[in-house]
Amino acid sequence: MPDMPDRFALAPGLEISRLVCGLWQVADLEKDGATLDPVAAADKLAAYAAAGFDSFDMADHYGSAELITGELISRQPEGSPVRAFTKWCPEPGPMTPDIVRAGVQERLDRLRAEKVDLLQFHWWSFEDPRWLDALHEMEKLREEGLIGAIGVTNFDAAHLEIALEEGIGIVSNQVSFSLVDRRAAGALSELCARTGVKLLAYGTLSGGFLSERWLGKAEPAEIPDWSRMKYKRFIDAAGGWDVFQELLATAHGIAEKHGVSLSNVASRWVLEHGAVAATIIGARITEAEHRADNLNVFGFALDAGDHAALEAVFAKMAPVPGDCGDEYRKPPFLTASGDLSHHLDAIPPVHPATPDAALPDRARVFTGSAWEPVAGYCRAIRVGNRILVSGTTATHGQDHAVAPGNAGAQTTYVLDKILAAIRTHGGGPEHVVRTRVYLTDAADCEAVSRAHGRVFGSICPANTLLEVARLIGPYKVEIEAEAVLPG
Repeated sequence: MPDMPDRFALAPGLEISRLVCGLWQVADLEKDGATLDPVAAADKLAAYAAAGFDSFDMADHYGSAELITGELISRQPEGSPVRAFTKWCPEPGPMTPDIVRAGVQERLDRLRAEKVDLLQFHWWSFEDPRWLDALHEMEKLREEGLIGAIGVTNFDAAHLEIALEEGIGIVSNQVSFSLVDRRAAGALSELCARTGVKLLAYGTLSGGFLSERWLGKAEPAEIPDWSRMKYKRFIDAAGGWDVFQELLATAHGIAEKHGVSLSNVASRWVLEHGAVAATIIGARITEAEHRADNLNVFGFALDAGDHAALEAVFAKMAPVPGDCGDEYRKPPFLTASGDLSHHLDAIPPVHPATPDAALPDRARVFTGSAWEPVAGYCRAIRVGNRILVSGTTATHGQDHAVAPGNAGAQTTYVLDKILAAIRTHGGGPEHVVRTRVYLTDAADCEAVSRAHGRVFGSICPANTLLEVARLIGPYKVEIEAEAVLPG
């Protein structure tokens, strides 16, 4: 068995353990209002660090995890290998320089640090385009030295591609990735291979379900903690308890063959993916730790027979629906608390609808484009139960052209913008009945069509796609849409 976890250079000057200690369970331990003693809890983290598990992942909403890690950091000598990753998960709203700086400064204050080693950004709804403002401001703070490296969390491939096309120096994307949830092995891994971005995989042990403890056991009727509540939803979505037991039995057989634990096999399968820099293993710091067992992950490799056995079970499982991060943004909302639609519905529209004073059956949405007042048009007008959306380009704010050289990325941004306008009028993607797409280069047809299909693949509105000589501005695609509300 190795003495220490393997290491990985995630960015210049940022070498990390390939088994990262996740501190999300601090929030679970503190959910009844009791706060952990930061000194005693930091002692526990120090034991992890001494054993080579010196990279810690947390977030602004993981209870007092940042404060505990700050206590640990305050004890470290200069040049310590301890690395702190945290997340900033603001509510959608204006992302001005002052707001972004304040969010970063709060992380620094809680960590008692001069620089956040890795600051990971989460955004609830990409239909609110201000996530780009936040990332551009974070890039400035990285250049200033307050952030060591920028990561994102729960980004799908399409929106990660937009951020990269915008010149944001993103080094990592933290997403769910496991034997149960294999979404990250698709388009996201392909993008990582092209760009060098790496994945930090969480949920690798599915909240502890991927272990011998659950092999041959009856399906639990009640689950006491948030982590297992969440991953039981993933198990249900992937085909249910019976096929999950087949997966456990197969992984157990592989584990016995290599003389390791079932959990080691689950972690090893994820770590062997080329896009993965590290897996994140929950550290329930007031209870048992499994450092010695976790080290076994680096003492063996899965062979072709192991992969074939697992693939045979995968073929019986249902794919987890949607893309990476969709569990937080759309049904079936595979989170600990379940349905998040109330949270998303409570987010105010970026651009509210303006009623027509003279014609009460009409209302308009304006998005701040420099051309709207010049040419005298709106982004979307509702007339009765019809919503008509103007030709829309990938224009951010007044005049910033998003991802000017990438038609697929522009299409993703445009469709977000269109859906935001439709949602302001009370509709959603399911109400869209027609789209028209104008391309400057027919060679971009597939990339644009795939982006369109990611949004409308299950809705299938009428669609027209045309190649045109050119569009006004540095745009490769322009789209208009029409939606009809029921009644």
